[in-house]
Parts: sequence; C-alpha cells; structure tokens
Amino acid sequence: MKTVETVTGPIPVDQLGKTLIHEHFIFGYPGFQGDVTLGAFNEEQALETAIAAARFMQSFGIRTVVDPTPNECGRDPLFLKKVSEATGLQIICATGYYFEGEGATPYFRFRAGLGTAEEDIYEMFKTEITKGIAGTGIKPGVIKLASSKNQISKYEKMFFRAAARVQQETGTIILTHTQEGTMGPEQAKMLIELGADPSKIIIGHMCGNTDPDYHKAVLEQGVRIAFDRFGLQGSVGAPFDHERVATLLTLIQQGYEDQILLAHDTVNVWLGRPPVMNELVAKLVENWHPGNVFENILPKLREQGVTETQIDKMLGGNAVGLFAGEPAKVI
Repeated sequence: MKTVETVTGPIPVDQLGKTLIHEHFIFGYPGFQGDVTLGAFNEEQALETAIAAARFMQSFGIRTVVDPTPNECGRDPLFLKKVSEATGLQIICATGYYFEGEGATPYFRFRAGLGTAEEDIYEMFKTEITKGIAGTGIKPGVIKLASSKNQISKYEKMFFRAAARVQQETGTIILTHTQEGTMGPEQAKMLIELGADPSKIIIGHMCGNTDPDYHKAVLEQGVRIAFDRFGLQGSVGAPFDHERVATLLTLIQQGYEDQILLAHDTVNVWLGRPPVMNELVAKLVENWHPGNVFENILPKLREQGVTETQIDKMLGGNAVGLFAGEPAKVI
C-alpha cells in the first residue's frame, strides 16, 4: 500500500481522511532570526496557539494538514511533531524554498556564483526526503517550490530542476506557490518537461486568479490545483472570496472537481514580530482562519448545487489521489 510521510512517520494514503492541503502552523519571513528585541522564542506559548489551531481544524473533521513552510521560513519539524502528538492531527511537512523576492536568496545566489547551487539544492532535497531533516528522522512528504509574479526567475528555476530530478527518484509530491495568480500554466509545463509526474504535482494559490481559462490551462496538463487562500483577500494581490467561489463553481460545473483541493494558507504562529494590520485590512481578512472554508465557503457551494460527494473530493478524496500518484481525471 502506498504511504506518505508525516511528522510522526509514514501512514497509508487511504488514512489521510479529510485534508487541508496548505496551512502553516508556524512561519516567519527570512530575517526574523535577527529581530530578537521581543525576547527569546517562547515555544510553550507558540505550541499552545498551534495546538488550539489544530483542534479547531479537527472540530470540522480534519484528519490531515499539509504544512508546506519553506526551509528558510521557520520550518520546524520537531515543533510540528509536538502539535501532532498532542492532538492526533496528521501533519505533512515540506522540504523546499520560497520565491526569490521573499526567500533566503543570498545564500543560494552565493552558491550559484560558486557553480554548486543546483547540485546543493538537489542534495538537500534528496537527503531530507530519504534520511530525514537535520538528524530528526522526520521526513518531508512534499517538495515546496515557488515562483515570482509574472516570471519563474533564473534563481527559482534551479529549485524546479532539482525538484523534478528528485521526484523522478523518490516519487515525492511537488506542491507549489504561485504569486498573485500568475505562472500556474508555466509551472506545470516546466515541471512536466523536466520529467516530473503530473499526477504528483499540485499547483498552489490558483485561487489568486479568477479567470477559468487560466485554471483550465493548468488542469488540462493533468496536474491538480489548490484553491487554498480562502479568507486572505483584498491584499497581496488576492481576490475576494466571493470571486474565488464564482470561479470554483464554474470549474466544478464544467467537471473539474477531481483535480481541486481546498485550504486557507493560514499562519497560526508568526516568528519574529506578528504583522500589524490597519482597521481596513483587519476587516478584509477577518475570516482568514482555518474554519473559513467550513463556516462560509461550503454553505455557498451547497446553495449552488455542489454535492457532498464533490465536496468530499476537494477535502479528502483528491488528496488521496495526489499522494497515491493516481492520474488526475482530465476533461
């Protein structure tokens, strides 16, 4: 039986259950490590917050969460393991790096100048997947990739090439970040041309774009996509939830529900200083929490005739297909 790695060890893919494909229990933008004026990281307090978030997700029947926090953005597999052990929630972590504009760019730029960066990235991915992360024994279940707005930069392409190579050798799922609703078709095309298996690719943050034809240009390549930023709206180029719902309904009505997964991209613990939002922004993102899909989005889908079978696919069945490497049903 096919298995997937969680922070507490491998599980059969058919035990994933109801799944959120993209949430962050703990996250920090690179540079947070140097801002220590607020004092040392309080793990006990952070765990309390993360465990409460996990239990909130479980209250909606969630059994598994994919936390694709990039390596340089505070990924902490031991922290995630503590959350999982305290709650029973199955958590899948990642190996990967963020896009150039917001990632730890100088390190691999320096190594690119030395001529070793791409091989270094390949070795990093491969070692973490096969041996575990930094001596913890915890293995990632996905490779996280990301691209910039309107381009996949030369820097980012190193990670895409290394990930495709590693996926061919290990079968690990590739999960991506698209910036502001751009480059989804290009990401899928590049990865497939590099030899990656489309059935093991999910293109993330696709709900940043409200043009159904853009989505179909990705879906027709045989990959899966994520509508995974519900609640994050009106900022960072994100559309409003009602626009996302309209786009999602169009795709479901056209028969694409077998290729779509749902989530919120929430951050439950911010490393460094937490973001300060003005009153307008705070109002816009008041529903950016891991219950939004269940409390606000699914009722709207049901009102428009979306069935429980279709909902179950987007919150579970399609995750099983992804991690099992089952070919997506292409219209």
